[in-house]
Amino acid sequence: MPNIDIPVPEELSELLAAPKCLDVSLPPPKQLSVTLPSGGSLKSLQDMGKSIPTDCSLTFSLMLQISPLLASMDCLLKILKLLKPMSDAITSFPPTPKVIKEVADAVADLVPCFAMLTPAGMIPFVRDILCLILAVLRCLIGQLNTLAEIMGGLTLQLKAAEEAGNKDLAETLKCAQENSLTSLAHLMQGMEPITAIMDLMAPMLSIAGVQAIQMPALGDDTSAEGIQQTTDTLQQVVDTIQGIVDGLGGCPS
Repeated sequence: MPNIDIPVPEELSELLAAPKCLDVSLPPPKQLSVTLPSGGSLKSLQDMGKSIPTDCSLTFSLMLQISPLLASMDCLLKILKLLKPMSDAITSFPPTPKVIKEVADAVADLVPCFAMLTPAGMIPFVRDILCLILAVLRCLIGQLNTLAEIMGGLTLQLKAAEEAGNKDLAETLKCAQENSLTSLAHLMQGMEPITAIMDLMAPMLSIAGVQAIQMPALGDDTSAEGIQQTTDTLQQVVDTIQGIVDGLGGCPS
């Protein structure tokens, strides 16, 4: 049976054409931040268990951080409240009865905060934070393992498509590879908040009698071997933190 070529309008041909990689490319990693009164900043967290984050999800992650931050500022504000009348007492000696009463009231407000300076008050907090970090690191390791398998499969398929001369399939597979690399960049960016938290926890670890935990620098090798090396490094960190948590009573079941 002879083949008959039927002319197709140009508009229809464009609609039926395979999508270009630019049309289906994933957005590059993005980060939002909130400047704190102390001069530091809160950065948006990326949920590695969900799809590529949007501006809405990144904004919401910041909202979730602001509430506990405000709670943690309670003792700090009470300290500042104490310093003000103490400053007045020093600069206008002898202090007036009003200033003495303000100092006494401010000290009474601070009493519950003193528990933060003892191992008994700090250990449960340190243990629970380390347990959360363990969960995130294990999630990251699982995501990296899955991504390594996907990238390995794409490499084999791309090689077969190129050998077969299937240009359309090869272009599609190359686009999938680029998106996989973008996903890897998102995963690596997810390590930044963990490192920041561990740095901030250094004085709290000291109060709890725990040695400081140094987060390793991860390489940027995107090959299967590079991803495996990153996974092995993270697993060593998990083993170290797990040993510390076990010594503090273990993670709540």
